[in-house]
Amino acid sequence: MARWGLLAGGPSSEFPLMFDAYAGVDGGAVKLLEQGVTLDLAIGDFDSIEDNQLAQVKDQAKRVVAASAEKDDTDLEMGLKAIFDQDPEAHVTVYGALGGRLDHSLSSVFLPSHPDLTAYLRQIQVVDSQNAITYYPQGEQTILPLSGYDYVAFMLEGQGQLTIAGAKYEMGPSTYFSRKVYGSNEFRDQPIQVTVPDGYLVVIYSKD
Repeated sequence: MARWGLLAGGPSSEFPLMFDAYAGVDGGAVKLLEQGVTLDLAIGDFDSIEDNQLAQVKDQAKRVVAASAEKDDTDLEMGLKAIFDQDPEAHVTVYGALGGRLDHSLSSVFLPSHPDLTAYLRQIQVVDSQNAITYYPQGEQTILPLSGYDYVAFMLEGQGQLTIAGAKYEMGPSTYFSRKVYGSNEFRDQPIQVTVPDGYLVVIYSKD
């Protein structure tokens, strides 16, 4: 099981050099090379970088997956699919995918909605300077606290009633109310138990 760090082309916070392998999406590939990273994979249509930068990426990346600007998948989706095709057991932490264009950010939040990525949802984490997003499938799930984050939020991408137990704000059958985002919750010195009735759950850890 390799730990991959993937840098997308959007606004990026500090990118820690602590992974087994590195992938860059579009302009993210250039930023990784500027940090002196050995680039295992570069992905995208590369429409946001200069010709000399593209030549550098093609020369230094171990593998390049290029695509037309007109395609069904986003560059980030292409990158994740390329990683999982190469290493189905990989765990991927994504940076630079939030905070830019809203359509790109929302696509990044709901990555498991892509049918080719659904099976890998527990292996994907999306991070920026204030947030860390993880995903859980249908069923009874145990949500653990994440060091450095004060708050936790839940979004059900599916149908039915979500239940939350063991959190500061609990929600059961008698207290259920319908929302897209159940935000600003907190841990209480114990894991949170969540029942995901359908689809998948987006869990957002955040800090001020």
